[in-house]
Amino acid sequence: MPKRYKDLILLHSNDMHGDFLSENVDEKLLGGISMLSGYVSDVRAKNPHALYCIAGDMLQGSLIDAEFKGISTIEIMNLLDPDVVSLGNHELDYGLPHLLFLERCAKFPIICANLFIKNPYKRLFTSHKILKVNGMNVMFIGIVTREAMHRIRMDDLLSGLVDVEDAAREVGRVCNAYRSVDIDFIVLLTHIGFEKDKRLAALLDPAWGVNLIIGGHSHTILQKPEEVNGVLIAQAGVGTVQAGRFDIVADTELKSVHRYEWQLVPIDSEHCPRDIQLEQTITRFKQQIDEKYDRVLCKFCRQLTHPSRYRETELGNLMSDALADSLGIDLMLLASGAIRKERAGPLFTYGDLKELMPFDERVLFIKVNGAQLRRMFAYMLREETLNGGRGEFYQFSRGLRVTYNRANRSFDRFEYAGRPLEDGKVLRVGIHDYHYRNLASCLGLSPTELADGKGKVVSSSTLDVLEEYFVAAHYPGARVEGRLVTK
Repeated sequence: MPKRYKDLILLHSNDMHGDFLSENVDEKLLGGISMLSGYVSDVRAKNPHALYCIAGDMLQGSLIDAEFKGISTIEIMNLLDPDVVSLGNHELDYGLPHLLFLERCAKFPIICANLFIKNPYKRLFTSHKILKVNGMNVMFIGIVTREAMHRIRMDDLLSGLVDVEDAAREVGRVCNAYRSVDIDFIVLLTHIGFEKDKRLAALLDPAWGVNLIIGGHSHTILQKPEEVNGVLIAQAGVGTVQAGRFDIVADTELKSVHRYEWQLVPIDSEHCPRDIQLEQTITRFKQQIDEKYDRVLCKFCRQLTHPSRYRETELGNLMSDALADSLGIDLMLLASGAIRKERAGPLFTYGDLKELMPFDERVLFIKVNGAQLRRMFAYMLREETLNGGRGEFYQFSRGLRVTYNRANRSFDRFEYAGRPLEDGKVLRVGIHDYHYRNLASCLGLSPTELADGKGKVVSSSTLDVLEEYFVAAHYPGARVEGRLVTK
């Protein structure tokens, strides 16, 4: 093969959310950091030109991560040893000062090109990382979603690029600024979602030389990479159940992909060796967690599930009902993404609750009339949301029944307490603090339009409410009952 052609292997993960432990599925171990580390180490041992990258959201989603506020995750990730990681929105869940502390603890580079300090105007993180592999300079550039700004509540001190067009210009700025270095290959390591990755690729100037976009945030599983504007786009679902793998032959003269193969590699006991040293570290953290949180709250009637963020689920119904009943409100809107596990029970411990609902936010109630609630649901039920592209989807408590006609973009049924909801009927609707602060972007309604123009805090802790509810609950259960039907 001519010298202009160079081999490159790129392994990639995204949205790991503290997914450290394997699960037994169909009598075999599936997922977990130990086997992922074993796979990455095995590929590196056999291929000196292999790189491993993570497209955001290492943090948040497991009890181990939440208890140690990400310090445990960084220690475990140091053993996994990625070559480069981009910032995800959940990296900011514990606050900006804590994130900067975690960055100092990391033995791997964390990059982000589009989060800025306003005065003096400079990037908060390194925009890119250049790695040398197989005689090539490979540049990674990090791009994060604007949700990061919503999480840190520091709009007076920080700014972030708010749309794909701005992100594209920032990519061009970084690419142009480092032309003095002989860059052979450019990878955007993004955390903005698959649909926005496609829009971003379409806006890139081919002269900038971007070859790949490796993304996260939307938890998209692909059969093969998509190509837009000459840029290959891939994502590896969510967690440690699978990893993406590119086997690339790069043309260093044309700065292009000569040919490639891509696969979604299953991380299971049949394909991946275990990393015993890493398992020992995880066990140390888990033992401390079990001692503190392994107390039973109740027993469900059976195991309950939350298999999709974009439809009614058993756990969504159970949790929204629990909050509505406990807080004495008419309707609870619970973001599907707040439920972080796909199944729970039948035995339900406090640790299970913390893993299932890790975002211990305040709950507010807002006064919404029937016409406004229909507007909110129409906004939620946009095609881009239902197709998993972007937007928030909500589980909701009993009492409301909605049938939405996607073809006509209209409601065939919108009832509360068994009757059509009148436009002027005012309901007390519960919503979490993050969603209240971002009401317009989440539900298409400005807070100034509310019946009383404001929200009222009814609980400072979601977990306190749910803990009390389940301690007193007798054999709780839930089923999918047609609260929301789309056709």
